[in-house]
Amino acid sequence: MPELPEVEFAARHLRRWGVGRKVVRAEAEKSRIFRPSKPADVERGLTGRVLEKVDRKAKYLMLTFDHGQGALSHLGMTGKWVKRREGETERFSRLRLHLDDGSVLHYADMRLFGVFKLAPADVLREIPAVAALGRDPVADGLDAKTLGELLAKTKRPIKLALMDQSLVCGLGNIHVAEALYRAKISPKKRANALNKAELSALNKGIHATIALALKVEGEAAGDGDITYVEEGGPNPFLIYGRKGEKCRRCHSTITSIVQGGRTTYFCPGCQKR
Repeated sequence: MPELPEVEFAARHLRRWGVGRKVVRAEAEKSRIFRPSKPADVERGLTGRVLEKVDRKAKYLMLTFDHGQGALSHLGMTGKWVKRREGETERFSRLRLHLDDGSVLHYADMRLFGVFKLAPADVLREIPAVAALGRDPVADGLDAKTLGELLAKTKRPIKLALMDQSLVCGLGNIHVAEALYRAKISPKKRANALNKAELSALNKGIHATIALALKVEGEAAGDGDITYVEEGGPNPFLIYGRKGEKCRRCHSTITSIVQGGRTTYFCPGCQKR
């Protein structure tokens, strides 16, 4: 499932592939991803438009075209943007932007949990789902002091607090577990109980796991397609998916619990409450 680093990766690819290019033709399949827009509206709205910039907030991509046209893209659970040559097909392609350089940008989504909808470019950040987002560690920056102020608002377990998109946005199950492991903080600890040293370690852990994912996934994909961890892509993480393995620090056995309906991997030896 794409989290902040994977969506940032998509944003960088879209900028490299499409900014400055004209959409000669847009093709939208009949699909629920265009709700509440209609496929025909998407085709009319994007055909002839030039992509000017691509912004990202958390897991949302905001595409700005000329003449004030905008579009919001959320990758859902399995969505991806990929580039193909004209005439090449792409499995699960839901939207195709045929560009003036002979390439085609496909939005592919197997499970159809993604969203693509048109909106005026100047109101993309005012769309309720975007406006409700908290602080983005990459786009907005994040330091230990700010992190502490955000977490002081809740008594929930730190794992659940970090996945609350209204506090710190873009982090998902994988990167939260990794950041907590790097900081030696139990996922069960109350968010408002972290001391200054723990907040500093956690802030560093958040940035480190994002940087690691961008580096590893970027090296693996190059200018091509990304493969998510759940799809069999590289798992460079120290804790995620490693239940039953030995901790690299204390050699305790990594275990897991369920929090908020999601599996949390942690080390009971060096992530004590």
